[in-house]
Amino acid sequence: MSDNWLQYVPKDPTFRPTSAAAKSGEFLLSSFFPEAESVDSNFEEKVSFFHAGENWCGVQCSTCGADAEPWWDEAMEQASEAEFNNLQCVAPCCGASVSLNGLRYLWPAAFGSYVLEAMNPNSKGLSPGQLNQLQEVLGCELVEIPVHL
Repeated sequence: MSDNWLQYVPKDPTFRPTSAAAKSGEFLLSSFFPEAESVDSNFEEKVSFFHAGENWCGVQCSTCGADAEPWWDEAMEQASEAEFNNLQCVAPCCGASVSLNGLRYLWPAAFGSYVLEAMNPNSKGLSPGQLNQLQEVLGCELVEIPVHL
């Protein structure tokens, strides 16, 4: 059987809520997804890449819209070697300076050092109002990432 998660990652890759805010976020997300198997906050030691798992559909240049997959892997390797501290790269498709975090991922993806996630929430995601509430509690804008493994 496969599992699904809804992950909430701050748009700022280095943002980390306070532990009290993270606990409040867990409580709020649990109230939004009462059927979830679990709701957890995870603080990563370093910036990580969060993606949709088996839902991955590709990535496009944020400047010209071209398929970025031909050069994305190499850009990710270089960024990984720097522990994702520098997400800027030059897009070979158009020569623009772009952020790996700002590319157009066809399924949502984000870089972050904190994630709040609900496992098997039996939901497609938060309503705009619920997302706003969660953002207020955590003190940041969030990217919602539906993950399937």
